[in-house]
Amino acid sequence: MGLSISGIPGVDAVRERVGRELFARVAGPGGTATRGRIHDTPGPRWFGPDRPIRVVHGDASMFVGGLRALLLQSLHPLAMAAVAAHSGYRGDPWGRLQRTSTFLAVTTFGTAEDAGRAVAHVREVHERVRGTTADGAAYHAADPHLLEWVHVAEVDSFLRAHRRFGAHPLDGAGYDGYVADAAKVATELGVPDPPRDRAQLAARLAAYRPELRSTRPARDAARFILLNPPLPWAARPPYAVLAANAVSLLPLWARRPLFLPYLPVVEETGVRLAGQGLVRTIRWAMAPPAPQEPRTGGEDGGPAS
Repeated sequence: MGLSISGIPGVDAVRERVGRELFARVAGPGGTATRGRIHDTPGPRWFGPDRPIRVVHGDASMFVGGLRALLLQSLHPLAMAAVAAHSGYRGDPWGRLQRTSTFLAVTTFGTAEDAGRAVAHVREVHERVRGTTADGAAYHAADPHLLEWVHVAEVDSFLRAHRRFGAHPLDGAGYDGYVADAAKVATELGVPDPPRDRAQLAARLAAYRPELRSTRPARDAARFILLNPPLPWAARPPYAVLAANAVSLLPLWARRPLFLPYLPVVEETGVRLAGQGLVRTIRWAMAPPAPQEPRTGGEDGGPAS
């Protein structure tokens, strides 16, 4: 579902420039070569072209889902301590985004060989990330319990963002299939028994709630993500729309610890409409030009493409 304005003088040039700038932000300076390797290298994949994970991770709704995931993940004090101490989210936020986007793209669309290498690299990094919180609690990024929290927060966020903003929303069986697909990646990363449908996902999220709480690092991260992004001023208004929609997808129990507002009337009208318009614009800007043949994945202009 794109914007039908191609052919207007200058529009294609604007589309190309905006799409190029967005892609560079998300994929980094080597993004074009990486995209070619992911999509064009022959060989078996973890997921076939008809799998739900390709629909979700190839859609522009991932821009909203990714922000929501970061906010939700920050509520676990051990996970947040690891991020604050080791991820470089303040000093190199774009680098972190690009690494995450590339990992999602490789495991979703790349060859099984490349996906396996990407997982092995992440597992090596996780093995080295360990320390203690300000309260003296020990953390280790390779801890299966923490890995599962990060996983379920991501999957829940990507699913909810796609259900609201996706170009081609799935039915219930499709979203159950998405959770099952994502479980394959989680298992490879070291999660022993990840959820495999929406009911299991909801139950697993509920089981983590007693461990979640408001911490200074989590609140600082939320302020950085929502109010002080490393962006030029011209890009901040559209980013604010993405951020507002990410917050609107959070449940009340996740907003309160982060001191985030709850404005149901505004969120269900202006915020949602603005978000739908912006996600459509991102999809339009990042989609391949019309004369090209469709790619095997990422065809809806998502960051994992």
